[in-house]
Parts: sequence; structure tokens; C-alpha cells
Amino acid sequence: MWQSLFAQFQAGDVRALARLLSFVENGQPGYRELLSVLQWPEHVQVVGITGPPGAGKSTLTDGLIGALVAQNKKVAVLCVDPSSPFNLGAVLGDRIRMSRWYTHPNVFIRSLATRGSMGGLHPRIIELTDLIRAAGFDYVLVETVGVGQSEIEIAGLADTTVVVLVPEAGDEVQTMKAGLMEIADIFVVNKSDRPDAATFMKNLRQMLAPAFSSKQEEIPILATVAHEEKGLTELAAAIVRDLQQPHASERKTWLLAEKAWQLIMQERMQDISKEALRKEIAENLGKENLYKMVERLTEPH
Repeated sequence: MWQSLFAQFQAGDVRALARLLSFVENGQPGYRELLSVLQWPEHVQVVGITGPPGAGKSTLTDGLIGALVAQNKKVAVLCVDPSSPFNLGAVLGDRIRMSRWYTHPNVFIRSLATRGSMGGLHPRIIELTDLIRAAGFDYVLVETVGVGQSEIEIAGLADTTVVVLVPEAGDEVQTMKAGLMEIADIFVVNKSDRPDAATFMKNLRQMLAPAFSSKQEEIPILATVAHEEKGLTELAAAIVRDLQQPHASERKTWLLAEKAWQLIMQERMQDISKEALRKEIAENLGKENLYKMVERLTEPH
């Protein structure tokens, strides 16, 4: 089935790409064989856009698409939306901000639900990203839910990670765990027309001083007002520069090892169903210690 779709995909058919994404997303039989034949250009840059809720990530992503398209670049966007842990459906309200790009020939947008994943990403985000990379886009933007520390997993996926903050996030930054600070290649202070933006950026710069950071080079901190499309051309330029930094080549093997680890973990976990676990817990609630249950379920048969 996928072979005929793949031929259309290789010919540049966007509808075939959309159908293959659904094929992989739903884990249909044969999707692993499809992934094993993928090849992608080296120039494709995967950019992760993350940060706390309310930072304006969707508006920023929308503006960044515009800045890249203005440079005649082809851009694909994967928007990972929050989903209900009960019915696993996506909440797609933020996507309306990107509606102007849905019919643009150089832009492809796909929304995904987290499907109950504990982190900020979709459980098959690595495979879906690689499929889009193989479609010949110049940039793949992955915008994540914004759930905080668990989004560190984006560092295993993106060549460049952009962490978006707002001036009011002062207390949040003070308590921000080191991990989220460590994964950032670029910091963006969005809504920088608000009061105290300059003070916030100064404090953030002090926090990122070499004495407090393990990174050798200085991390760029950019000011944007995404809804007015201010600072987005500078952000696009910073993303291009980041791929040329020495850390980019050093991090490549780390990224690939992280991807491999995630894929192997999925392979080992594929026989474990969350639905079956919920049923098991419901049936044994109050009868069995949770750790004893886990031990029973994981012991070799």
C-alpha cells in the first residue's frame, strides 16, 4: 500500500505526504519498512520552538514562517497540540493563527495531538519529523505544547532549539530548572514591547553568563513582538547562524544517539498498552501495591 504512495511522495505530491504521515502516526503495518528507505538532504534544519504556555509560540511560529518564506525557503510545521488524557483528541485553537499559510505552495502544516504522552511531544514525533525532512523542505519547525521541564526531550529531536519567554516570566526563570536552560540554543523574549522587558533580558543574560552556564559560546537573546512581526527576520538569521556554530557538529552524534534511544525504547514498549494498564489498575485497586503490580507485569513469561 505505502509503496505507491511513496512513489507519489518522491515526486513531490503533498497529498501523498499527508497520507504517509497518517500511515506512520497510526503505526499501520509496514510503516517501519517505509521509514527504513527514507533519505533526506543534509541541509534540512529542524527547529524546535518551546517555552511556557502563553509565551506566544504559535504567533511567533506564524511570523517565522513568513520570514523564511520571504527568503524563498520551503517550510514544514509540526504543531504538537495538547490532548485530553481521556479521549486523546487535540485542542486546535492556536492553529487558526496560521490559517493564512494552509494554501501556500511553500508551506506545509500538520497538527498532532500528544496522545497522552507524558512529555510535550507526540510519541512518534521522531519518525514524523524524519518523514517530513525527506520531503525536501528547507526547515521543519516543531512547535511543542509548552509543559515545562518534560519538553527537554525536544533537544533529542531539533538541530536548533528556540526557547520562547515573556517579560512577566521573571519568577518562572528564577525557578526554571537547569535542563530547560541547557537545551536552549536561542532565547526569544516575545511581547518585548511590554514594561520591564529590558530588565528581564538583562537578568536573563546574567543568568546565562559563562560562570553559570556550561555552554562555551554566548547564547543569543532576541527581542520580538510576534503579533507585529518585529524581530522575526533577526530570529530567522540567528537560526541559520546556529547551524554553523561548532556545537552543531559536536551535538550531531548526541542527537542521533538520543533518537536511537527513543526509537529502541518505543520498540521495547510496543506490547505495553496504556488502556490495558488502566484496566489492570482498576481491577486491582486497593488489592495490590503498584510496585508489586509493575514487577508482576514486567517479569519474563
